[in-house]
Amino acid sequence: MDGVKHFSLVKPTIQTPFQIDFTWWKEHDNNWRVFLQSYLCAEHQKAFSDMNDTEQSVDWVDPETAEIQQVDGLQQILIMHCAKQPDFLTEHTALVDAIFRLLLANGNSPLTPAEMSSQLGRPADTILKILSSPQVYKGIRPRQAETS
Repeated sequence: MDGVKHFSLVKPTIQTPFQIDFTWWKEHDNNWRVFLQSYLCAEHQKAFSDMNDTEQSVDWVDPETAEIQQVDGLQQILIMHCAKQPDFLTEHTALVDAIFRLLLANGNSPLTPAEMSSQLGRPADTILKILSSPQVYKGIRPRQAETS
């Protein structure tokens, strides 16, 4: 109807899918681009160091729908290249950071705490407790269905 995403008040479970809500993050953290740049691999940190801090959009083709979308170039290179590097996510990564990195490495496709648990080797209940707290960490929120 109004094109706005409406958020449910239903309490998340270990089967609730979560993903990074970049729109929320951009609205709540003025330094989000600096933060994302710190996640780039060495090759791309060097390439992005010469660029200014403004958002630069690139065309991206969705592999499932073939739909062309404008996406942030920094997010795109981080998700499509840097997050795929073997040292991007290690067993020693702090839990919130590990969840964030896992979602990036997964192309920001939604994952449930149960799925995250199996990939991170950390308890699903602990992951859920962090993600369902009143504090929103790094824009990680339950995936919201669009309502019309």
